[in-house]
Amino acid sequence: MRDMIIASTSTLHGGKYLEYLTSVLVKRLKRVDASQLLFIPFARPGGISHDDYTSRVREVLLPHDIEVVGLHTQKDLITAVQNAKAIFTGGGNTFQLVKMLHEYQLLAPLRQAIYSGTFYLGTSAGSNICGLNMRTTNDMPVVQPASFKTIGAIGYNINPHYLDPDKNSKHMGETREQRIAEFHIYNNIPVVGLREGSYIDVQGDQEILRGELDARIFEQEKNPYEVAPGYDFASLA
Repeated sequence: MRDMIIASTSTLHGGKYLEYLTSVLVKRLKRVDASQLLFIPFARPGGISHDDYTSRVREVLLPHDIEVVGLHTQKDLITAVQNAKAIFTGGGNTFQLVKMLHEYQLLAPLRQAIYSGTFYLGTSAGSNICGLNMRTTNDMPVVQPASFKTIGAIGYNINPHYLDPDKNSKHMGETREQRIAEFHIYNNIPVVGLREGSYIDVQGDQEILRGELDARIFEQEKNPYEVAPGYDFASLA
């Protein structure tokens, strides 16, 4: 039974790291009786070190008596994933994250853990890897992974930090919607545009949109459409 939070972002504008997710995260960790959270720091936002990134998460959960362990500190990474009751993959650069997951052969163990009931939290890049592939990331290809294949814990792709076109902007580059349309020239995988503060609450067969904002769904040869909080994305798979 899957038990997941797939979030657009870790930090809302003006807020602290994980602040808007902390209460729901702590509740889920207590529900699965997890006193320890295994953190995957490989996405390294801004080039932060694995240790410093892990410390950032540790500071948030320390008041709640949740121990945070960085996956990079473990001797056997696959065994650490298999034994974890709760896993968090943080945001950053999706290319770097996926490269490391392929190199350490962690994609299959992560998928198996999720489908065995291990609680999983992903933010940004950590949410991108929940989809079928990483081709709808917003990130620059700073490194080259062995493959764009990701976990496939949901039957569609995520576009986190989704931004609507700004009619007053003088920016001449592609909008997010145009880039997803380009993706659908070559791929028929649905894409969910998650706006900031939104997350997908996955429990068993349900994949429910949570937060205050609508999400935008893109499907090949269809007009994009909006769905409200409470919508079940499981129908997309």
